[in-house]
Amino acid sequence: MINRRHIRVKVMQSVYAMITAKTDDLVREEKFLKHSIQKLLDLYVLQLQTLVEVQKLAAKKIEISKKKHLATKEDLNPNTKFIDNLAIQNIANSTSFVTYCNDHNINNWELDDEYIKIIWAELEKSDLYTSYINTTETTFKADQKFVSEFFKEIIAPNEKLAEYYEDQNISWLDDIPFVNTWIVKTLSKLKQHKVFILDKLYKDTDDEQFVSDLFRKVVLHHTSYEDDISSKTPNWESDRIADIDMILIKMAVTEFLKFPSIPVKATINEYIEISKDYSTNKSGYFINGVLDKLSKEYSETKRLNKIGRGLL
Repeated sequence: MINRRHIRVKVMQSVYAMITAKTDDLVREEKFLKHSIQKLLDLYVLQLQTLVEVQKLAAKKIEISKKKHLATKEDLNPNTKFIDNLAIQNIANSTSFVTYCNDHNINNWELDDEYIKIIWAELEKSDLYTSYINTTETTFKADQKFVSEFFKEIIAPNEKLAEYYEDQNISWLDDIPFVNTWIVKTLSKLKQHKVFILDKLYKDTDDEQFVSDLFRKVVLHHTSYEDDISSKTPNWESDRIADIDMILIKMAVTEFLKFPSIPVKATINEYIEISKDYSTNKSGYFINGVLDKLSKEYSETKRLNKIGRGLL
């Protein structure tokens, strides 16, 4: 499921797009933001489906080999360890997984099966695959470990697959690292005698509401923070501050002043971490310095009204 940090990233991207496009259509932009987050779940399911489809392709190849006119002994008695992999079957047989694929038309690999063939070819020639099919251990745990390594070593880093995802949805380029981490966690939690249930997109309704609240409050109030930010950056003209840095600072200030249950320290740490991935090498230090000064001023002037967890 999506976490608060990635929610902040998605909001940052939407705020940036809205400001640079100089549009004031808040409703349309919020709708696009939520659609972008929903598509993240599609990518998660599609990555899981990749595992299932590679296993199906391997099974088809075995059946074709059995029907050869001059089938060898190996063709007639193939090693079926991979197509019998219990962890992948756990996903393939999941009602929630199959239902989501059907309801949301996740049928990419029916239309673009060459990518499944690429993944299968890479897996089949790998030492990981050779070692797996030749081992005598046939437990769910061993199958689960193999699938996790298969995903991490072959599917996740595949550049052609990444290019395909970018072509399908431009926002997926930034979502891939998050989704891949999500997949690895999912695979680690599979249980042999427990039905696999697809993860929810949001942890709870609070996180879902956080998307709208943060986006709206940043867009509606960000210009009112500019004097405060300017007072803490006396040696910087506003146009010299990187656009992303300014947006991150404004988002953090929004959390300071408009989200009483979020601790100041948590807010600062989150935006420093986001800046490491989306801005310059020195942005983290700059943002930390500005936010530290602003938080102290807001505390001294009683503009911070934190409650509950926000007091931590």
